[in-house]
Amino acid sequence: MDAIPEHQVRSMRIGLIGAGWVTQHHLTAWRTHAARARVVAITDPNTSQAQLRAGAFGIDQIFSNAQQMLERGELDAVDVAAPRETHAQMVRLAAQHGLPVLCQKPLAPTYEEACALVAEIQGRTRLMVHENWRFRPYYRQASRWLQEQRIGQVVQAQMSFLTSGLIADEQGRYATIDRQPFMATLSRALVMEILIHHIDTLRFLLGNLQLVHARLGKGCDAMAGEDRASLVFENASGATVILLSNLRVWGEPAAKPDELLLVGERGCIRLSGNSLSCQGDRPEQIQYDLAACYTDSYAAAIGHFLDRLSDGQQFETDPRDNLQTLRLVEEIYSVGLRG
Repeated sequence: MDAIPEHQVRSMRIGLIGAGWVTQHHLTAWRTHAARARVVAITDPNTSQAQLRAGAFGIDQIFSNAQQMLERGELDAVDVAAPRETHAQMVRLAAQHGLPVLCQKPLAPTYEEACALVAEIQGRTRLMVHENWRFRPYYRQASRWLQEQRIGQVVQAQMSFLTSGLIADEQGRYATIDRQPFMATLSRALVMEILIHHIDTLRFLLGNLQLVHARLGKGCDAMAGEDRASLVFENASGATVILLSNLRVWGEPAAKPDELLLVGERGCIRLSGNSLSCQGDRPEQIQYDLAACYTDSYAAAIGHFLDRLSDGQQFETDPRDNLQTLRLVEEIYSVGLRG
């Protein structure tokens, strides 16, 4: 696809589809790029929620459905942040209007649906998957260290996401569900909604992965889907990659950052708490503001979308790349639903 002239990118009119929890972070991020783009329209079936977002972020137009917004909003691009079941439909609508799309992960509820969508819109519009986890500053830094060969070839990797968010408090409430109530209703929960980020980030750091082992389980009756996962992958160079997650771990906080260890032939990279360290011939340690990193990841993903629209180059998280992550997610569900 051709690049969009720089003067046009600077003044792009963005339409946001969705007004749910995550859109507060999208809108905050769009504000950081106000010199190049502005969200001028929002649509959500819950018009009262759309009005709240519009009032808080100075959005001019509110629509009750996406078709109306796309027809009347005079838009240059679309940001899809609606429930996953609507992603494919919204991307198709935007493609019908010839508008570039930034779409929250996953592209569709299943790998097969996502493949069909990608094949259908290929060549009709530009599409980037909003997979912001890999844009967190500490993961970008870890990637730079790997590219610099600071630790040599990675031979083992371990990533964990362990919380007590699905252990009831004294009032019988669950922190994970309080934060995002829709999580309780998902039949595909932990892997599709949360660990999809971690799998994508591991692919970003270590290259494409093959699934070796998967075991999923559920311990919380308040959840429809799984709340623990034990996953093993292997990358092209033969490194063993372990991803462990459980939302019912006593002694852990209700919310906790990722833990990551990359073991190389000449050193290791470790993310623990707010500290990222590189050990080996050229040791280095960096402390991060985790809350700022979370906010920055949204801004960086949106900035990447705008940059690639401007220069016409490939999106880092283009649909073809994202299908590799979704393929792994589908495999996990097909073999892992035991015990």
